[in-house]
Amino acid sequence: MTIWDDRILEHIRADEGGRVGELTDKENIRVTNTHVSRRCKKLAEHGLLRDLGNGVYVITDEGEAYLDGEYDAESGAYMNAGEQDESADSGTEKTNG
Repeated sequence: MTIWDDRILEHIRADEGGRVGELTDKENIRVTNTHVSRRCKKLAEHGLLRDLGNGVYVITDEGEAYLDGEYDAESGAYMNAGEQDESADSGTEKTNG
């Protein structure tokens, strides 16, 4: 993940989708269309974006969770997945305190 990945995801989430050419027009994305296109393809490969074709992308649930700090893009897993599994196994919910 790069700083550009975060910015791309943030814009696509805010705009409810995005086209590569439009993303490079954003003030805080200062890289070429080619670079944005490559990053969008990589984000789609990792399940954070969905490619609708013709350079248009939308954010996935995993992409939303990544931006919210709930999904680890490198491991491809939700952060609290272990806690959720333990709760399901025991039949009770975990509580703090």
